[in-house]
Amino acid sequence: MTSTDDRPLRRDAQLNRDRIIRAAQEVFAQRGLAGTFHNVADQAGVGLGTVYRRFATKELLVEAVYEQRLADFVGTVEAALHAPTGWDGLVDVLSTAARLHATDRGLRDVVLTRGHRPRSFAAFTDRMEPLLNQLVDRARTEGSLRADVTAEDLPILLALISEVAMHGDPVRPGIHARYLQLLLDGLRRSPTAGALGEPLARRELDAIADSWLPRLDHT
Repeated sequence: MTSTDDRPLRRDAQLNRDRIIRAAQEVFAQRGLAGTFHNVADQAGVGLGTVYRRFATKELLVEAVYEQRLADFVGTVEAALHAPTGWDGLVDVLSTAARLHATDRGLRDVVLTRGHRPRSFAAFTDRMEPLLNQLVDRARTEGSLRADVTAEDLPILLALISEVAMHGDPVRPGIHARYLQLLLDGLRRSPTAGALGEPLARRELDAIADSWLPRLDHT
């Protein structure tokens, strides 16, 4: 077989791969990571075997769909560090994350998921944690963020808003923004704010996340 004969096969394979990724974006956005290869194959209009030939595991498909979007969000957090104030940056990050979680259940699951994850997603977490710590430290130092809030509080707050978005937005689109604003008001430093108690240690945050947040399904 000549290289001329090979080229159409490679083009077909790339077209199928692109079609599968687009279909997976739609399936995961609607169903979260509970979406299956069968769902993706049906959405793409291809056979199940074609999906498996392009992506041997669900992790590989999830990575192909969301790797760039996670990188873009890291860029959002990096830009927030240069906002006029730490509070402005924090509000931008939380508002952007809430909007993304509300419009794409798969992205929500990717950011909050526990258990085995694609390697690039572990790198995303490694990049995000120091950036969020810097942002929280800046807002606290400037006096806009209450002094007893830590970066470990942010995943819990995002999970709460994500739950409101997942269950409330289908009833009233955008209702999560109301509760995001309530949370933001509660994060502001105030002389009348009640004490929060001891902040979460990282091991405690991990324990809570393991029992609450979604896990990546291999099917």
